[in-house]
Amino acid sequence: MSPRATPWGTYNQIAETLRQRITSGTLAPGALVPSEAALGEEFGVARSTVRRALAALESDRLIQALPGTGRVVCDPDEAGAGNSPGHQPQYRRIAAELRDRINRGDLSAGDPLPSESALVHTYGVSRSTARQALSDLEGSGLVVSVHGKGRFVRDEESAER
Repeated sequence: MSPRATPWGTYNQIAETLRQRITSGTLAPGALVPSEAALGEEFGVARSTVRRALAALESDRLIQALPGTGRVVCDPDEAGAGNSPGHQPQYRRIAAELRDRINRGDLSAGDPLPSESALVHTYGVSRSTARQALSDLEGSGLVVSVHGKGRFVRDEESAER
């Protein structure tokens, strides 16, 4: 047996243990999965081993990662749980709300968008979640970023830049 045989099999054992917790209801649908650090401590393994186990559960659609929240247990009765509104990543919900404000005219062409800090405060999310929401809007072409000034609703002048 090679010296790598044990580490490569360990993540399967961790995945199987977590799978049993999910199927038994110990980890119920919607419940947060313990953090990588907590699982690493519980099983006495490195975080990379825990990540492999969690990736296996994600590919089996037993859990899913929600940006700004962590990993949660999927509801087995919901087909495509990752696409239901209740399981939409927080950054997408924030981006959708800002997009609605732009489409309604609450935010007009040239108006500044709330800053990352303001979104963190308003939505109670991490800075990276707020940044991802704003980047999502930039990627859709609704928003333009001006270095050192912030993000603004795209207008004709910024579209020409």
